[in-house]
Amino acid sequence: MSREVAHALTLEGPRQLAERQVPLPEIGDDDGVLRVEACGLCGTDHELWTGTLPGPYPFVPGHESVGVVEAVGPKAAERWGVHVGDRVAVEVMLSCGECDKCVAGDYRLCRRHGLADMYGLVSLDKSPGLWGGYATHQYLSPDSMLLPVPPVLDPAVATLFNPLGAGIRWGVTVPGTKEGDVVAVLGPGVRGLSTLAAVKEAGASFVMVTGVSPGDDERLALAKEFGADLAVDVRSTDPAKALRRATGGGADVVVDVTAKAPAALGQAMNIARAGGTVVVAGTRGSADTPGFWPDLIVFKELRILGALGVDAPDYRAALELLASGRYPFADLPRRSASLSEADDLLRVMAGESDEIPPVHGVVTP
Repeated sequence: MSREVAHALTLEGPRQLAERQVPLPEIGDDDGVLRVEACGLCGTDHELWTGTLPGPYPFVPGHESVGVVEAVGPKAAERWGVHVGDRVAVEVMLSCGECDKCVAGDYRLCRRHGLADMYGLVSLDKSPGLWGGYATHQYLSPDSMLLPVPPVLDPAVATLFNPLGAGIRWGVTVPGTKEGDVVAVLGPGVRGLSTLAAVKEAGASFVMVTGVSPGDDERLALAKEFGADLAVDVRSTDPAKALRRATGGGADVVVDVTAKAPAALGQAMNIARAGGTVVVAGTRGSADTPGFWPDLIVFKELRILGALGVDAPDYRAALELLASGRYPFADLPRRSASLSEADDLLRVMAGESDEIPPVHGVVTP
């Protein structure tokens, strides 16, 4: 395979995507190559594109990859349980499987890899360079983790394993959401809708989803289709008061997945009931938090938890839930883009276009 090439997009700097041909690597006993069918996009992607998040330029972005195993060494095939031709999803994190963190199951904190080797954030200079999903092929290193994709799933829909896995971890696993809980989800994007589906599956008795009109009007309508009991536009309605009117009290669990919404943190504290749990999984993009009164943490004895990343069990649960068809993930407003169209899609998702960003963006090399 060494004489063949992959076609890849590399981010050379903010807003500077370039098409390159990258040689495919020779595959040994313990690695492989994925033929990428689809790579989902999230906020990290357009923040890297704009330069809001710095990257190891040049690099191949993309960390929500689904594709077909095109080549695999015998040792790797046995470890991953795959064969050539199998469709798999690739976890963003690598795991050495040997350090104390990996042995304990906390492979997101792997001593060898950690955040430095996340797929979609590795320099092109690190051989073989194909460390992201914006390419026809992606390298599967020995420490990669692969997830089998149910055959009923379209590859583009299957890329939702990442946000739905996040919704399961952030909305259920981290706070310990249980049957009968009242839950508030702040932010109606793909991760908010994923969190909504996850908490409904966990048995939440009432779920409120919040957003901001007019940009979130379509998404708040989608939240009702996903089973939300209440969808609130915070521009015109106080969400804490709306929840109290609907349920007689506050939320047992509040999950904040908003991005660049400084006021959401204060809203979360107001929405939570006394003794409730607030999971902060979205980033403010600012040190300002208008409406946030720290004393509420004391007076209400709130439990505040930060959440970053996803674990393998939640990814597997996400793929099973997607395959079940119980929620309309396949029908989400979706825009797919070829490699040559990716720049325009990222511009739309970054809000630098008059076009309303799709709920789900996908690169299909």
